[in-house]
Amino acid sequence: MVYASRTGTKRNLAAFRAAGWRVLVSARGVLRTEGFPYAIDNGAWTSHQEGTAFDDAAFMRAVDLLGAGADWVVCPDIVMGGIESLAMSLRWLPWVLDRARLALIPVQNGMTPADLAPHLGPRVGIFVGGDDVFKESTMGEWARLAREHGAYCHVGRVNTRGRVGLCAAAGVDSFDGTSGSRFAVNVPKIDAWRRQTSLLPLVSHD
Repeated sequence: MVYASRTGTKRNLAAFRAAGWRVLVSARGVLRTEGFPYAIDNGAWTSHQEGTAFDDAAFMRAVDLLGAGADWVVCPDIVMGGIESLAMSLRWLPWVLDRARLALIPVQNGMTPADLAPHLGPRVGIFVGGDDVFKESTMGEWARLAREHGAYCHVGRVNTRGRVGLCAAAGVDSFDGTSGSRFAVNVPKIDAWRRQTSLLPLVSHD
């Protein structure tokens, strides 16, 4: 399944709908689903890019408003934060599970499958984050771990053919990206890539 970053552009939304995509609503963005099935991102990436602290209030507002209807919610984390990020996600996990049917724990550079394994299950899955090298070299491990525990596995920031191929090879459940949200013309192209499930994994950077 593909999740595109939420946009209000009608042309892009029409392309999403034609492809059967869903939308990813950021806690730091406009809190509208545009009538699509959706998931909620915690907004940590935006804060990281801005060099600001995680916005607890924005995350809580988004989950209180939209959490009950979301496919899943990404627990708060620290971009590139390793075990400290996991500790933050676990502190928030009970709160998220009280408001959403499925919570995803983001994995960051420095985490191992053994760190996450005790926490996974039907209502707690994995969001594969981290830098390009970490994400591309470990997503197969995270996908296998999720399957072993009956858990969901999603990969963030997938915008290239190579990375779509890696997701297919790993057997993840879904991925998200911004390419289709920026330019509607990219939607059919990305959708064709994700349907080519026999695509050989090629290392690529977005």
